[in-house]
Amino acid sequence: MISFRRAVAADLPAIVGLLADDALGKSREIISDPVDPRYAEAFAAIDADGNQFLAVAADEADQVVGCLQLSFIPGLSRTGMWRGQIESVRIAASQRGSGLGSQMIEWAVQRAAERGCKLVQLTSDKARPDAIRFYEKLGFTVSHEGLKKPI
Repeated sequence: MISFRRAVAADLPAIVGLLADDALGKSREIISDPVDPRYAEAFAAIDADGNQFLAVAADEADQVVGCLQLSFIPGLSRTGMWRGQIESVRIAASQRGSGLGSQMIEWAVQRAAERGCKLVQLTSDKARPDAIRFYEKLGFTVSHEGLKKPI
């Protein structure tokens, strides 16, 4: 049985491990013991912000097997509509193909609806075509071009 819950600081090593467990993540994340202090600083900021929800999927033994970040974004467009932004979705290799990813996304969409969001959006790196197909199967559409600029 998988449960979804708010992440706690003790989950950080597992979350960082999930973020690093793919081709792109291996070059972006730092695996260390203890975790790099920048992750702890980011976790503290996320945890203190009422519009942020860092979630984990945990198995029966409370081992982290998935994670995502859900942000609640107020906006003026569309008559003041709130949006839910889903990011950093990762599933443990041992759970891929089990349906956990679908369950986790559906769970996040429900949390966004409960917060009054009328739209849920996410981004996925173009280097992850399987992920994009996965999100499309869940009803997400490629409706916009996303642009990023490192600063």
